[in-house]
Amino acid sequence: MARPRDSIMPLVRNGVDKAANRLSQLGYGVLPWVVQSWRRVQVEHNIPYRNTGRRSHLLDIYRLRDAVGSLPTIVYIHGGAFSMMSKDTHRIMAYVLAAQGYQVFNINYRLGPVHTYPKPLKDAIAAFEWVLDNGAKYGTDTERLAIIGESAGANLTAALAYCATHPRPEPFTKSVFERDAKVACVAPLYGLLDVHDVRRFWRDPDKSRRMAGWIKGEIRGTAYSYLGRRVKRALQFPLASPLRLFERDAVSGSRPLPPFFTTVGTADPLLGDTIRLNDALAKRGTECEMHVFRGEIHAFNVLLWRAAAREQWGALFDFLEKHMHGAAADAPAAAPHYVSLAETFAE
Repeated sequence: MARPRDSIMPLVRNGVDKAANRLSQLGYGVLPWVVQSWRRVQVEHNIPYRNTGRRSHLLDIYRLRDAVGSLPTIVYIHGGAFSMMSKDTHRIMAYVLAAQGYQVFNINYRLGPVHTYPKPLKDAIAAFEWVLDNGAKYGTDTERLAIIGESAGANLTAALAYCATHPRPEPFTKSVFERDAKVACVAPLYGLLDVHDVRRFWRDPDKSRRMAGWIKGEIRGTAYSYLGRRVKRALQFPLASPLRLFERDAVSGSRPLPPFFTTVGTADPLLGDTIRLNDALAKRGTECEMHVFRGEIHAFNVLLWRAAAREQWGALFDFLEKHMHGAAADAPAAAPHYVSLAETFAE
């Protein structure tokens, strides 16, 4: 039987989702003209990556207005506990990255608990493959391609990177592995990467006392939104918890993983998953650049006026510059026009 808190949470999340999407419609009508560097970004809205007629299967393309030629490209997967938010609520991420000279495909995907695993992951894979097939028409350099996502989107980002480099028995993973796409780098930011055992976050009595009840509810709700009533049988769905797959030895026939970048705050309940990911990749010999920010909360990098957020973005820009086109002296003519952090966030 559902506890009162658990029965109320879906209603709360639905309300938050509607409010966030409405506010984004108002705010993003103004912000691109207020933030100096965003004025140079043009956006193509609501392009279908699957012909279903669903809003869940649309993406937006962000690109500098004066960009010439093919640009290094980012597929961005938004967060929202697998049950909320959209490409529209996360425009801030796309604008910040596009202002640095990247072409950004900001995608929607189906949300739970109506659409549970594997539907969100299937959509992320479909959007990624659409970019491989159609991106060149929009100015994508598919040889310089990154995947970035935060929170729930970090889970999908990590799982997509795994599917692209490791053979899997799930039929929906076959095509993306067989493509042998060249993923330059991956950035799953402050993600819930293991939904198999969410009680680990508060199993320690000391942790349980320090963790607020609503945070526990949010973590449980996120796992439920992704797996539905199958949450107690999570071990049957390995790709729902990509962290556990990274913690295993590489399987026969797999290809090397691309470099990873990840970040998290020490006040984020999901800190442990980020640390485990870093450790797992180090054990595999895969580069992982991890940035931990003391005292910062979940999704702190959205708070662009804060020093920690700017530092995080600066570190990510440096990482992308290194892996998307190498040192500036060796960059091709179509490399991004990099702007300073002051210019990026100037009002």
